[in-house]
Amino acid sequence: MPAKSQQQPRRRRTYRLVAAAAGLATVGALAAALPAGAHDNKHGKPLPSRYQDVQLLSFNDLHGNLEPPSGSSGRVTELQADGTTKTIDAGGVEYLATHLREARKGNAYSVTAAGGDMVGASPLISGLFHDEPTIEALNKLDLDVTSVGNHEFDEGAVELARLQNGGCHPTAGCYTDKKFEGADFPYLAANVLGEKTGKPILKPYWVWKKKGVKIGFIGVTLEDTPGVVSAEGVKGLKFKDEVETINKYARVLQKQGVKSIVALIHEGGQPASGSYNYNCDSPGSGDGISGPIADIAKNISPSVDALVTGHTHAAYVCTIPDPSGKPRMVTSAASFGRLYTDTTLTYDRFTGDIVRTAVKSANHVVTRTVPKAPDMTELIGRWNTLAAPIGNRAIGYISADVPSTGTESPMGDLIADAQLAHGRKLDAGTDLALMNPGGVRAGLTYAAKGTEGDGVVTYAEGFTVQPFSNTVNLQDFTGAQLIKVLQEQVSGSNAASPKILLPSANLTYTLDLTKAGADRIVVDSVRLDGTAIDPAATYRVATNSFLAGGGDGFTTLGQGTNDLVGGDDLAALVDYLTANSSATSPIAPPAANRITVVR
Repeated sequence: MPAKSQQQPRRRRTYRLVAAAAGLATVGALAAALPAGAHDNKHGKPLPSRYQDVQLLSFNDLHGNLEPPSGSSGRVTELQADGTTKTIDAGGVEYLATHLREARKGNAYSVTAAGGDMVGASPLISGLFHDEPTIEALNKLDLDVTSVGNHEFDEGAVELARLQNGGCHPTAGCYTDKKFEGADFPYLAANVLGEKTGKPILKPYWVWKKKGVKIGFIGVTLEDTPGVVSAEGVKGLKFKDEVETINKYARVLQKQGVKSIVALIHEGGQPASGSYNYNCDSPGSGDGISGPIADIAKNISPSVDALVTGHTHAAYVCTIPDPSGKPRMVTSAASFGRLYTDTTLTYDRFTGDIVRTAVKSANHVVTRTVPKAPDMTELIGRWNTLAAPIGNRAIGYISADVPSTGTESPMGDLIADAQLAHGRKLDAGTDLALMNPGGVRAGLTYAAKGTEGDGVVTYAEGFTVQPFSNTVNLQDFTGAQLIKVLQEQVSGSNAASPKILLPSANLTYTLDLTKAGADRIVVDSVRLDGTAIDPAATYRVATNSFLAGGGDGFTTLGQGTNDLVGGDDLAALVDYLTANSSATSPIAPPAANRITVVR
């Protein structure tokens, strides 16, 4: 269904306007260049200003977080004027809706866009229903357009097409008496091609129009999506270079007369500060942002006027010079609906382009001090009612918080122990387990979130930790291959940003961060049950199906032999907690001492 802004009839009008003086940098100054009370010659009607401010509201990486996220996932850091920081509780679509609706007031020209990962790795209220609740919420938020992100491919291209076009799930069916209608907004996937067709699997671009103002949006996900999504999720797809793709479709839009262009890019960077109000351009802000988006931004055609980014869950508002040296706005609004970005794009009706020097942008906190949006409260309540019989079931007990943070996270260790136990049920000869850090989506909190009581772990909480529906797979590796897997954590594609696997309790080693690359793994320190790894011996290793396919740069894990596919990874965690904890004997958080880190 086209957005309301596209349904406006186009009118051909002849304008008698004067050119603004060169170098004017604000809308007020630009507007001053127009004669007061200018009128259309033919009809005698007042003319619109040559310069029209367009409000661009944006956010990214919602990940189905309809309810306020808990713990650190539901807070943002604010930098104070005196240099100190404070944390603010943030997020939840009931509050996001209120903030966006308030921001739009008084802005007749307003468009809302997103930078991907709207769904995937979602909490139970959304994930249990294949993210239909989140699509419904985004429709109510009046989202106009979004790029795809890597997590939009967690269940494959066919399921993504269903989220766009509607229809009941092919195996789960319909969850209510109403057919799922799909997204009211277009998902853009300019750099995601079908291997057989060579064409984008969804629209590559979309044009927002209102009363003669036209702004094109091009949407891409990171080229390395196959490296961070299961092989099954990207089967039959090709992912092209972000810069080449955006430049290609920028030329297409220009040929259609669309000269104002915004790129929605599901790739990001890391700012020099962790505060939500970090602005690279403010005095003393440091070195701006680093990471993939910095290079991407520098190479995208100057015809693209602004970049809305994501993926890294960071918050920043920065200008990065385009290839011609002109400043260009690059933004990201953290994740989980905790922030939204408000950008002013000043549109020149003479040229059809954005006046770059007048672009302004800022991130805003989705505080929880505003009234909840009643329609979102109703939506959450309705889907929670359906989820409650499953989500409220107790699956285990913990004696304290089990965090998901740190080089070696206690939550990741607990999952590895659970997968080793599951593996040994399938094959008693299973030696160890390894868990990828990106698959640990949250920790477990001791304090009750509902009526279950402190220390009780519910199925909904477990689902939030492991929402991907991976399987636990067993494979054989030589000792030499196992050492190479550990080295791949800190070398190759993971050299710049290490991905430290979480090991089961019987695997220990030293990680020396004073060294570089593969040398960071102290080979002589690697022990299994206290015994050094034998390079020639064979070891049976349990991993999830994502790692077993070589995901996250662990190519060696994709070369195992004697494969055995086990059960669901969440079921393995549930079974482990149920078997090893009770109300009177809760399980303690792992000590996270399996990896000795030297700094």
